[in-house]
Amino acid sequence: MLAGAAAPAAAHAQGPDGTWLVQLAPGAALPRGAEVVRDLAGVGMAVVTATAQEAAALRTAPGVTGVTPDGGVQLAQAAPTTTAGLGSLASTLTAAGADATRLTGAGVDVAVVDSGVAPVPGLTGAKVVHGPDLSFESQRASTRYLDTYGHGTHLAGIIAGSDPATGFRGLAPGARVVSVKVADARGAADVSQVIAGIDWVVENKDAGDLDVRVLNLSFGTPALQSHLRDPLSHAVEAAWHRGLVVVVSAGNEGAASGRLLNPAQDPYVIAVGASDHRGTASPADDGVAAFSSRGDGTRNPDLLAPGRSIASLRVPGSWVDTAYGATANVGTQLTRGSGTSQSAAVVSGAVALLLEQRPGLSPDQVKALLRSTADPVAGADARAQGAGRLDVAGALAAATPWANQVHLRSSGTGSLDLARGGYRLQLDGAVLQGERDVWGRSYSGALRGAAQTTGTAWVGSTWNGSSLVTGRVVGGAYEVVAWTGRTWAGDLWAGRTWASGQWNGRTWAEGSWTGRTWAGAGWAGRSWAANGWAANGWASTWG
Repeated sequence: MLAGAAAPAAAHAQGPDGTWLVQLAPGAALPRGAEVVRDLAGVGMAVVTATAQEAAALRTAPGVTGVTPDGGVQLAQAAPTTTAGLGSLASTLTAAGADATRLTGAGVDVAVVDSGVAPVPGLTGAKVVHGPDLSFESQRASTRYLDTYGHGTHLAGIIAGSDPATGFRGLAPGARVVSVKVADARGAADVSQVIAGIDWVVENKDAGDLDVRVLNLSFGTPALQSHLRDPLSHAVEAAWHRGLVVVVSAGNEGAASGRLLNPAQDPYVIAVGASDHRGTASPADDGVAAFSSRGDGTRNPDLLAPGRSIASLRVPGSWVDTAYGATANVGTQLTRGSGTSQSAAVVSGAVALLLEQRPGLSPDQVKALLRSTADPVAGADARAQGAGRLDVAGALAAATPWANQVHLRSSGTGSLDLARGGYRLQLDGAVLQGERDVWGRSYSGALRGAAQTTGTAWVGSTWNGSSLVTGRVVGGAYEVVAWTGRTWAGDLWAGRTWASGQWNGRTWAEGSWTGRTWAGAGWAGRSWAANGWAANGWASTWG
């Protein structure tokens, strides 16, 4: 599902009249004899060399829906210029209606619970604050806090990236990213780590100089229980009711499942589906991306945002870069990714702009503004598009609404294992399953009931009635010392940025984690396999 990042065919001599972009019907193949410069099979296109006469003949060939002079799609190649063209953030800003605003999201912190953020150009210095690393890589200095997978950095770039040297600009370049790392270099993470990350954000959203107003969650599981009992749904509700605008990817299951993933299934949060630019620069003909999860008619995506072939910041040497860089990278700084992960990041950036303009907006008011000003997509039903395409300009111009969502609250008293929905970690044949978390602690949903009440945190600063971790500030970031000890404490973490000079961009070897023994079933410091998370739970697709 990656747009504009398929492997290039062998180079051919350019025809006398130049190159052409050929658009194909679903399932159709190029006519025989076409001189292919670049095969964009993932989006049903190809760049070919042809004379004007040959191009005219192609237009009438079976399965060909359009032939146009090659122009904007040049960025599908490793071109020196990376700030324009379809899928660039410049075109994404235009598609989202955010290209004309002077707002930058200044003063707003956006928490990204994901695979970490690497200090690449565009996300250095005070741009990023690192919270605790809850991943399996936290006990190793060479990987702690860093995005060894490549997903979190891509999202952070969309939300708030800013690199004047190249002109790269995210939706809210004046905002700050607060990174909470839960996934390792293969995307391995458990629901219990995600919930702990959400808990930390809730408890530290205004610690020190932080002002976290937005929480971006670009992942999901096919939960096997109602959101009314699901622990992950309950966690995002608790964050919402504590004043955080929670933006969640709808999922990349298309129309197959007929439902949103968890926690997008929760009715309070902003569930974001993906729009598709359909190969044109104009947003007027945008449609719903085929991969974007549809709702069930009751709980649908709230709105759509650009999610096809978005070019954002790459992490040299990360798993994504190593596995897909040859086909996904654009120049030396960017890589393309498609998915509702990217769509959620676009909306998180848009929310930062709204909160800079009107700091007093409640989460319910932000959601109402975005939904009421969204542009309906012609021909798409509500299960696919929700209220329609994101229109930032419309939301910024609209009057502040009265809004108060009233839904049944999730108790969180359900099963932790059912919240995984089949996405389970695995190590040497041992599978993390049942009612225990990744720290080997027993999970009891009954203990979560008290957290339902309005204004209380997910776990009251503890996990399962006991503390999670002891930490200390080292080099300007929160360093995990042990997996037992005191509760999350704002005074233990100074909220400063991690020193980017410690990162050299080298490849992280698989299986390299050699930290301390983990509790439960004798799991001893080797690499976990992400049985489901890497391929599905993280709602992005690469080369």
